[in-house]
Amino acid sequence: MDMRTLFFTIILVPWMLSSAARSGYMEAVKPKKEVVTMLDYDNVGDSETSHAAAPNSEGELPTCLLCVCLTGSVYCEEVSPEMTAVPSLPKETAYLYARYNKIRKITNKDFADIATLRRIDLTGNHISEIEDGAFSKLILLEDLNLSENQLVKLPTLPVKLVSLNVNHNRLKTKGVKSNAFKKLTKLAYLYLGDNELEAIPQLPESLRIVHLNKNKITTISDETFCQGNNTQYIRTNIEEIRLDNNPVILANHPNSFVCLRSLPIGQYH
Repeated sequence: MDMRTLFFTIILVPWMLSSAARSGYMEAVKPKKEVVTMLDYDNVGDSETSHAAAPNSEGELPTCLLCVCLTGSVYCEEVSPEMTAVPSLPKETAYLYARYNKIRKITNKDFADIATLRRIDLTGNHISEIEDGAFSKLILLEDLNLSENQLVKLPTLPVKLVSLNVNHNRLKTKGVKSNAFKKLTKLAYLYLGDNELEAIPQLPESLRIVHLNKNKITTISDETFCQGNNTQYIRTNIEEIRLDNNPVILANHPNSFVCLRSLPIGQYH
């Protein structure tokens, strides 16, 4: 064996084997290329569109495009195009202001899933009917404004109401149950002015202000505001009563106000 063969056998072969081993090791530990999936921001949320952003029905715009939606509050005032029904609301809505639209009817479904509502203001619509259970699930509702509509009767009212405004409607005595307000033990402000009531329903002890002006009330009993058989009774909560612009002659009912700290305000003939 000559010197070149010996050199190849002793030096080069071991070096080549060692090099090949290192190359294989590096291939084995070489990290795999990480694949990053980019989000398609144009379609984020398509599969879980929020209730507030979803269209009310086919062809209608989402509520929060028609109205102003802030955290917990929805403002839908004088909406264009015309709003003729209560819009779909975000689940967390606590305050709804939908004044001066053309809403005609309140159904049992309109607020069924919005148990967080504390205030509803529907002033100046065309509401002529409210289904009896429309507010029955609103256990937190404190302020309900239905003034300037066309109501002839009241639905069942939430027991935690503090303020109810139904001024400027067409309410009739037969459309307001005599005990409609009896269970509303927190009701402090009751506005029934400018309607067609002929009698005064039972009023809760909690009332501070009650307006019954501009109706068709013809008579008042000793039990309307006081307790006829209890001459010691004083109605301490009531601060203001309005009965002006009714046919009733207050002078004919002197015992009807003896428990009050002040007489009804307004102009009387």
